[in-house]
Amino acid sequence: MAAATHKRLVIPGPVEVRKEVLDAQTEWMIGHRSKAFEELFARLQTKLKQAFVTESRVFVQGSSGTGLWEGASRNCIREGKKALHLVGGAFSERWAEISQLNGKQVDVIAVDWGKAHTPEMVAEALQKETYDAVCVVHNETSTGVTNPIKAIGEVVRQYPDTLYLVDTVSGFLGIELLTDEWGIDMALTSSQKAFALPPGLAFAAISDRVLERAAQVTNRGYYFDFIEIEASLKKNNTPSTPPVSLMFAADKQLEDIMSEGLQARWTRHIQMRDMTIAWAEAREMGVFSQEGFRSPTVTTVANGRNINMDDMAKFMGGKGFSMDKGYGKVKGKTFRIAHMGDMSPSTLEEVLSGIDEFLGV
Repeated sequence: MAAATHKRLVIPGPVEVRKEVLDAQTEWMIGHRSKAFEELFARLQTKLKQAFVTESRVFVQGSSGTGLWEGASRNCIREGKKALHLVGGAFSERWAEISQLNGKQVDVIAVDWGKAHTPEMVAEALQKETYDAVCVVHNETSTGVTNPIKAIGEVVRQYPDTLYLVDTVSGFLGIELLTDEWGIDMALTSSQKAFALPPGLAFAAISDRVLERAAQVTNRGYYFDFIEIEASLKKNNTPSTPPVSLMFAADKQLEDIMSEGLQARWTRHIQMRDMTIAWAEAREMGVFSQEGFRSPTVTTVANGRNINMDDMAKFMGGKGFSMDKGYGKVKGKTFRIAHMGDMSPSTLEEVLSGIDEFLGV
């Protein structure tokens, strides 16, 4: 698409992708059973371990993050055992549904949309029932809530037979994540959020405990069989054909992310969150998510001025920005401003100034 007609993405996925990263996809194709691919895969492993802050392996899958939800449910919950899902938005609801659709027994701790889960809620549940896994969404994209996964992990670690599974799809590389230190057994994500890659790749840091559990599960499925994925990973490869071009892009992007530095990247996202919250409150719009748990990667703005989302999106489209109109049951009552990936504070200022012009303030 010509640059003149491109609208910069301010939606919470897919996010804007830099031209240098897009261009990395045009590398000459290589065979996925070749030595060249093994070298590419090995480079990705080294960088991904740094990005997840883990000493464990990182699975690389040609899928959306949804695929790894299914993989987590199939590989980490044994027949006749239960999983505890923490639900408080559209995506945490969907993961719980996927576990159920895969025949797993599921209990749910539900909170209102816009609210966060607490360690106390999890502690109470684990005292009453035995679970194979606790499943939590790090950053609920539909509501702009970041759950306290470090504190929740401290509770889960008191139960040695319970795995701690974290969806960090819209958190990874935008919000602090210390996989090993926080006792996370599986941290799964996808490419099109704060990673700032095109859609189509999913990644997961996988502990030894996850593989030990998977070996106890008879029906793990085929495409997301963690035992098979691990066997191929040891040879720097994948069981099925991977999206090679996307992996070249990931290699380039990870190089640039490490040059920026994880701490600097997390700090930049916090700066943009604080800018957006201050703007929303000053315009008497309000913020939908619970104070103290507001996301560094996406702010769900409460539509306190009752503006027409379609009109706002059309106006901003004329300024070269593609905007969100809210998600799920709070669509229209809220809208989301995504400030993740490679977005800079100066670009965010352009976005907020554009909305100000629409509002006439």
